Amino acid sequence: MTILVRMVISELEPGMDGTETSWAVVDAKARFSELIDRAMSNGPQVITRNGQKAVVVVAADEWERKCRRIGNLAEFFAASPLRNSDLVLERDKNIPSPLDL
Repeated sequence: MTILVRMVISELEPGMDGTETSWAVVDAKARFSELIDRAMSNGPQVITRNGQKAVVVVAADEWERKCRRIGNLAEFFAASPLRNSDLVLERDKNIPSPLDL
């Protein structure tokens, strides 16, 4: 007599498919090198403390890409929707400017 048991996992637990994105602090400390590898290959990795999101580990190239400055200040002001709005701002003359002191 042969018994066949078929198991189907409908929802994978975090980490079972190799793409774990959420780590408890204790696991992140114990497997820090793996955490870095996964951040570099699978994207941002969330570290939780007491069940709450605490920090995110991101690959350096992704961080630099997201923080890269686009354009300069002159281009920013030139692209402003207020540029041709004829907005006039006046300073209250009763309040001295720090330069007037």
